[in-house]
Amino acid sequence: MVDFPPEYWMREAIAEAHIAWQKNEVPIGAVIVFNQQIIGRGHNVRESSLDATGHAEIMAIRDANKNLGAWRLSDCDLYVTLEPCPMCAGAILQARIRNVYFGATDPKAGCSGTLMNLLTDERFNHRSTVFPGILSDECAQMLRDFFRKLRS
Repeated sequence: MVDFPPEYWMREAIAEAHIAWQKNEVPIGAVIVFNQQIIGRGHNVRESSLDATGHAEIMAIRDANKNLGAWRLSDCDLYVTLEPCPMCAGAILQARIRNVYFGATDPKAGCSGTLMNLLTDERFNHRSTVFPGILSDECAQMLRDFFRKLRS
């Protein structure tokens, strides 16, 4: 079995972010990988679904739960283009996701090392290992371009 590098999977998350952009959603994408296969995909759908929980990570977790037939994703890795917020970090912990790889940091809501680090807090019964900065420039640029276009 080929062991793909984190950048490979992050490009899949970026592809999900592009789908969000096409739907006039904030371009954030996520994929969940199990045994070198994507079992969950998600992108932001907050605007179109009118659902505050419509974040890429939540959508990917729901997809992975369905495809794996389990709520526990303990042998899975999450790749997301933007650092998880508090809600998504909580969902990641609840799903027992093993590793979290993210692209751009989020200075306003990042809870995987920027404002705080919920994912490695030893007070919780589960922790995820966090790998920040995977294709961070590309992920951040997509968000900057989206908001620049939105403002113009």
